[in-house]
Amino acid sequence: MRDILVAEDNALLAKGICTALKSERYRVRHVADGAAALAAIAERRPDVLVLDIMMPKMDGITVCRTIRRTDAHLPILMLTARGLDSQKVEGLSAGADDYLPKPFSIAELLARIAALLRRALLAAPESAADTFAFGAATVDASTLTVTASDGTSQRLLPRELGLLKLFAENPGKVFSRDDLLDRFWGVSYYGTTRTLDQRLMLLRKKLGSDAARIESVHGVGYKYVPAGGS
Repeated sequence: MRDILVAEDNALLAKGICTALKSERYRVRHVADGAAALAAIAERRPDVLVLDIMMPKMDGITVCRTIRRTDAHLPILMLTARGLDSQKVEGLSAGADDYLPKPFSIAELLARIAALLRRALLAAPESAADTFAFGAATVDASTLTVTASDGTSQRLLPRELGLLKLFAENPGKVFSRDDLLDRFWGVSYYGTTRTLDQRLMLLRKKLGSDAARIESVHGVGYKYVPAGGS
């Protein structure tokens, strides 16, 4: 049975989420503040964390960053305020795998969680892959890190690793936004291509001087431009 931890301080919303998850036969735990979320994870690591940004004692962004210092693989779904792009970007920058703006439908929440679980299962074998070059940067899949040409290392999320590997294995090939969303967010993903654009924006920052190698193809998607390529 899959274990879901819900960190949400709104009692009514939390009750609705937990009831829906239990109806889908998930094992569910609920906490109402950020400090309790970290304690619950230390006690038993969940399969997915549903994490609200605005919580007492410790906000969701801080919780997410704290988790990512020691656990790069725990799937985290961040609950954000509707229309606040800054929260979405901050959540993704902190290490969240996905975000869901409030208010949301329970059907979409369940679909997002199911997609996170599927991707976590599929991504597991990737951790044993060898290192590979991405321009002048070096990607180490075993440690989920990318080292830029200036020697600066950054932690990667599993989805970011998958994107880099796909691009590196297909130099010059243009991938549409819909194709990338289907591959890494799942065909049942309810969100928009803006999620992909924000994730790639953050990934480019981790690449340093090689950021431009992930090139946007206007109206289509993205491609990888290797050294000397176009």
